[in-house]
Amino acid sequence: MRLAVIGAGSIGLAIAWRAAQRGAETTVYDPEPGAGASRVAAGMLAAVTEAQFGEEALLPFMAASADAWPAFAADLERASGIRVGYRDLPTLFVGLEDADRAEVQRQIDIYRSTERNYETVNGRASRKIEPLLSHRTRGGVLVPGDHAVDPRAVHTALLTAAQRAGVAFQGETVEDLESLDADRVVLAAGCGSSRFGLPIRPVRGAVLRLLAQAGQPVPRTTVRGYVQGHPVYIVTRESGEVVIGATSDERGFDRLTGTAGAAHDLLRRAISLVPEIAEYHLDEVTVGFRPAAPDNLPLIGRTDERTIAATGHYRHGIALIPATAESVTALATGEDDTVPKAFDPLRFEESP
Repeated sequence: MRLAVIGAGSIGLAIAWRAAQRGAETTVYDPEPGAGASRVAAGMLAAVTEAQFGEEALLPFMAASADAWPAFAADLERASGIRVGYRDLPTLFVGLEDADRAEVQRQIDIYRSTERNYETVNGRASRKIEPLLSHRTRGGVLVPGDHAVDPRAVHTALLTAAQRAGVAFQGETVEDLESLDADRVVLAAGCGSSRFGLPIRPVRGAVLRLLAQAGQPVPRTTVRGYVQGHPVYIVTRESGEVVIGATSDERGFDRLTGTAGAAHDLLRRAISLVPEIAEYHLDEVTVGFRPAAPDNLPLIGRTDERTIAATGHYRHGIALIPATAESVTALATGEDDTVPKAFDPLRFEESP
């Protein structure tokens, strides 16, 4: 079976790698692998703290993908020889003020529906878990199973693993799917999927990367929080990198407008939660675009007999890599269709 994958972000590469492992003759088309959201993301694997009202149909898929990540990461490291920074540190989600704590409490209603482990903690307990937290924090939720991975390392490893598995790469932009010499085509082009008629919009996000110097303490959990009504997250790497994010706005593909203000707001909120952040070196400000469907759920499944969509992952692209790769590869190679019906890429088309 000949498979063409449009897009060399992490989703596309994972599908190509898994398909090649199953014997498919696979070619990936992308003029600039990793130029989309894959290398901007923070890498939270958060089946609980990423749960949102209105996106309940996503929760079982998120949970399955989170549970698959440890084995997926180990397999990817063996195949590529590259460490992907998978860390099984817990996530601590806190509120800075009473109103922020109330917002965390409101989120517990959706967390409960995930049927995964979490524990409510008061301010003193949260600071015992994470000593770098501000004394002003009012407590929140500890989630042992919400972990993190390094998305840049993941993308590099997927590129290497795919190449080693025999995947071919074409550095070109595909405009006409009919011109591809393939039995099956997978659309995994992120925001670029819109040029093939899929209802995908770009949601801009700014992310900061800081570096802690040798001897400087860093958070020993992933810290998420509300600060005066605004969300912020802080993700640490073994290297001392600290990732802070993320803003969310819909300005099309504008990378520049408001970036300084976004960086200022993120730093202010992060420092309010973890004052030590003020001592780190600001290394990078990155702007990326999350591919989102009208209902914020992924577009995964057949668009016709030959074409399969694997896009629209919005905030969850890294977290959903294992589940998406497994489902789409199975679909492409003629195995069971396990994709949730809620992700049908044709669901927005009007009935005749």
